[in-house]
Parts: sequence; structure tokens; C-alpha cells
Amino acid sequence: MFTGIIEEMGKVESIKKGSRSAFLTIETDGISEDLKVGDSIAVNGVCLTAAWVKDSRFGADVMNETLSRSVLGNLQGGSLVNLERAMMAGGRFGGHMVTGHIDGVGKVASVKKDGIALLYEIAAPSNIMRYIVEKGSIAIDGVSLTVAAVSRGSFCVSVIPHTAKETILFRKGAGSSVNLENDMIGKYVEKFVQDKGKITEEFLIQNGF
Repeated sequence: MFTGIIEEMGKVESIKKGSRSAFLTIETDGISEDLKVGDSIAVNGVCLTAAWVKDSRFGADVMNETLSRSVLGNLQGGSLVNLERAMMAGGRFGGHMVTGHIDGVGKVASVKKDGIALLYEIAAPSNIMRYIVEKGSIAIDGVSLTVAAVSRGSFCVSVIPHTAKETILFRKGAGSSVNLENDMIGKYVEKFVQDKGKITEEFLIQNGF
């Protein structure tokens, strides 16, 4: 489990691609000192498992399911990536609950200055847009952000200078692809409603609402 608060930017040393998989080697700036083989680490919002750790580098396998749902396969040697280790029990929870299981890929439609902030408009497919609500949470390349506005086929997030500077978002311009993970709460609520059928006033009263 992650929070969407990026700890540092790493750099892809290499990506070795197979027919239905890939292996990433990533250089870090200290985050790997506390990383062990088998630990989870989010790379651009994708939960990966450290296969080996040495000095300031680690390697991780990327399976076909992950490649098909994310843009990790587009990485090249030298690409910067957002990194976050799994959250620690008892630590501050500054973002929202992020699983690292990507729902799909969006595309930056535009980036505009909005005072001190940057306003990103992200175009996304319907299966992702259905769970996006104004003032709700969304993880973009692993960054926990608040939805500022929603329109048909796209949504907007406002990014403060610190977040833009400390993550790879400052390198994302119009046309860039990004990994998207919806807030898990909406998905669980939808599944609950589907399983239970129509929620009535009587049902809500019986369950304490």
C-alpha cells in the first residue's frame, strides 16, 4: 500500500524487454538504502517487487499484465521515474490509499499556468472517468492529486510548485501518456451495490444511515 507522496525521482539505467515482459534497473538517490529484496516499490505509480538491490540501484521484473495497463514499457535508459516505498504502519498518511495497481493510461491534453500552480487536463477512457469525481482523489504516475474539475472525457488537477518540482510531472507536456489509478473506494462501492442490488431507504436505515 502507498500514499501517493513521492519520495524521490530515480533514473532508469536500463530496460530489457522480452516478448511479454521487461526487466527494469533503476538508479536511486538514497531510497534504495532501506530497500530489501522482495520489498514493494512504486515506480511511476506501478507496484513492483525488488528482485535485487545493490548500492544505489535495484532491479524489478515487469509482467505482461503491467505492461499492457501502464506506460512502463515506454521507458528508456535515462528516463526519470517517480519512486515511493510501501507505507509504514504508524507513519503520517499525507496522500490517499494507493495500491500501485494501475487502472489504465491517460493522456495530458493541456498544461496551463494557474497563478503559482499548473493546471493539467488529462484525457482518460470511460472506464476510468466513471470513478472520477470533483474533489476526489486520483493517482497520476503515482502522485496523489485532487481532482479540480471533471468534464466529459477528461478531468483537471492543480499541481503546486513543490509537487511539480519533486516529481516527473514537470516533464509532462501535452500529448504525454500517464499512468492512472482511481481511488479504490469508488470501485468497492460500485461492487457492493452490484452485489446487493438497488440501495433503498429501508436498506440505509437498517444499516445505520
